[in-house]
Amino acid sequence: MAKNILHTIEKNMISFSKGQKLIARYILDNYDKAAFMTASRLGKTVQVSESTVVRFATQLGYDGYPSMQRALQEMIRGKLTSIQRIQASDGVLGGSDLVTNVLHRDMEKIRMAVDQTDAAEFDRVVDTIAEAKRLYIVGFRSSSFLAGYLNFYFRLIFDNVTLVQGGAAGTFDQIFRVGPGDVVFAICFPRYSELALKTIEFARERGATIVGLTDSELSPVARISACALLVHNEMISFVDSLAAPMSMLNALILACARKKGTDVSASFSELEHIWERFAIFGKVEDE
Repeated sequence: MAKNILHTIEKNMISFSKGQKLIARYILDNYDKAAFMTASRLGKTVQVSESTVVRFATQLGYDGYPSMQRALQEMIRGKLTSIQRIQASDGVLGGSDLVTNVLHRDMEKIRMAVDQTDAAEFDRVVDTIAEAKRLYIVGFRSSSFLAGYLNFYFRLIFDNVTLVQGGAAGTFDQIFRVGPGDVVFAICFPRYSELALKTIEFARERGATIVGLTDSELSPVARISACALLVHNEMISFVDSLAAPMSMLNALILACARKKGTDVSASFSELEHIWERFAIFGKVEDE
């Protein structure tokens, strides 16, 4: 419904009460702001009661105001500029206890990931990665940090991993040999990087299998992926909070390591000998 919420409001305008029409008109004209307002604040803005706002959401077919709010956020989250995000978050992050507010929002997104993760789809992602002839990891802008983190651990598990660095023409130089049997693990969250999407589409045209880590089934990455992990990232002002995607990557890394079994244990055993030989982490002094 997120895709059609504005159309649904317009189509049902004639059936709304006077107060609901005030809400509807405000959302149609200011949906980028309304998406981040509480029911109470939206009601005060258009001068109706909070209960009228809740009934409006129910009349649209949602099970409550939070569901309607999420639908609005899903619709616009890939389009907001940094300035619009700052403006939209002014009310959400109001108050003096900023640290508690932000940490609770991160915790909520992780709880949502727990509730919404499809275990069968997660297993398909693990199997697809494990069977890859060569594995490419793509993630640009803020997602590049997730890509680098995944690359660090995957290179300890697999011997066929390439981290694709963003850089216009140079990006395609790193991936132009991609083909059938290869897997591209694409990490992409709003605002979706156009370069990342072009890189992923190029790999798919060459016969590679696309596996996504993204925010929604409406995401352009999800639509072209053979399988995908869906997890909500959080827009906190101009910052992309990546707590939930990072937790999902931790689960993926451990699942892939378990899939490899004794090979991983042997690799880390050898690494420990190397680290000890060259005192990479220093030596523990005997007391």
